[in-house]
Amino acid sequence: MREPSPARTIGLAALVVTALLGSAYALGRGMVPDPPAAPTNVTGAAGPHYADQPPADDAPRAPESAPGSAPAEAGQDGGTPGGTPSPAQPDGLFGAQTTSGTSRVALTFDDGPDPRYTPQVLALLRQYQVRATFCVVGENAQAHPDLIRAIAAEGHSLCNHSWSHDVALGRRSPDAIRADLLRTSDAIRAAVPDASIAYYRQPGGAWTGQVVSMAQELGMVPLHWTVDPSDWTTPGADRIAATVVAGVVAGSVVLLHDAGGDRQGTVDALHRILPALAGFEVEALPDGSA
Repeated sequence: MREPSPARTIGLAALVVTALLGSAYALGRGMVPDPPAAPTNVTGAAGPHYADQPPADDAPRAPESAPGSAPAEAGQDGGTPGGTPSPAQPDGLFGAQTTSGTSRVALTFDDGPDPRYTPQVLALLRQYQVRATFCVVGENAQAHPDLIRAIAAEGHSLCNHSWSHDVALGRRSPDAIRADLLRTSDAIRAAVPDASIAYYRQPGGAWTGQVVSMAQELGMVPLHWTVDPSDWTTPGADRIAATVVAGVVAGSVVLLHDAGGDRQGTVDALHRILPALAGFEVEALPDGSA
């Protein structure tokens, strides 16, 4: 048998070494963890972006509808204005209220006020003679007291949405929660001294027993929602409107945003949502002042 040439032997050895090195690299790379995903609840260059984003993995959260789909409640009443409304259900996590408790539909706007979008929302609500509920962030209320006064003057109800949209607020000490909620209510009443603040909405829907208890101790109803188009993800006006219109039934509480980022899609969606809900009685949640 003819002996292999030195060149052939060297070539085969090189192929073997190359294959072994490649396998070693792949094995080593597989042992290196992927870098963590970028956080979603961030402060951008233009300022803080508040939105009811999913909280941190360890923060409790009540279930909500998936983006682009109607919630489970939509099939119960057939989606008609004459459907039997759900009662004021304390079936959110830790007993947060998820419906209006009557046949009325409640539009709620979170994270404002914002000088770019809140006036547009108010103008459209005025045009369609609809009153809504505004869940305001304390530092925004302090920065824009004129908009708090405009909201109240037009008959909308006000809801406490924490001082700085702290998704983790419910895991803080009772004293810290109390101070945060009181500071926010004080900012609202600095603009409207006789404002009735009957509701509290936890940022991110990250309810805990202690934040629910503190809101109730301070005379506020913990308020969740029924229909969530995830407008904070800026899916576009068409998708926002379609999700709301398909999902609303008698008694729904709709989650929308007038601040916390680019909310022009939400404003534009209202041009479709408000006339489409004409068959329902759309009203602000009662503020307890009557």
